[in-house]
Amino acid sequence: MRDPALAWDRLVLSSLTLLDAHDWSGSERVADVGSGGGLPGIPLKIALPGIHLTLVESDQKKAGFLRDAVSSLGLADVEVDSRRAEEIGRDPAHREAYDVVVTRAAAKAPVAAEYCMPLLRVGGLLLAQARSEDFRAAARALGQLGGRMRHEKSGVVVIGKGRPTPDAFPRRVGVPGKRPL
Repeated sequence: MRDPALAWDRLVLSSLTLLDAHDWSGSERVADVGSGGGLPGIPLKIALPGIHLTLVESDQKKAGFLRDAVSSLGLADVEVDSRRAEEIGRDPAHREAYDVVVTRAAAKAPVAAEYCMPLLRVGGLLLAQARSEDFRAAARALGQLGGRMRHEKSGVVVIGKGRPTPDAFPRRVGVPGKRPL
């Protein structure tokens, strides 16, 4: 039987590989899409207390857990948004408003790109804890959304946003998963 504490330690350490993938100023506006149990967003916030973090998690139970965790840890400048990524990506308060978007296995690469890219400002970065081959295969989708894969470092795929995401994206709730770009 595996030791749950060791598994948790590995997950937290894996979240911190994001620190090596980008030159952080420590005051970025960051969204964690598909935050689930708070990874990678919460460890990133603890390591970089000056960032402004939005945890995006549509599952209401998980979002409730995240609110409790943020409160228990006394984390400032953290918002939990329990809407779908497709809804948040169309909300003017969030659309193209983030310096960095992070994601860890939120969806397959073209779907994750459609969830995340509309949130990034032009010049911002998507840091995806995923296989680089998956995002290389999603190059067409990234291009449609204004992004381009830059490189992979420490298991993190780094995608830059070079132009605004067209207004047609993200498509309505459920469509990206059913018909990936």
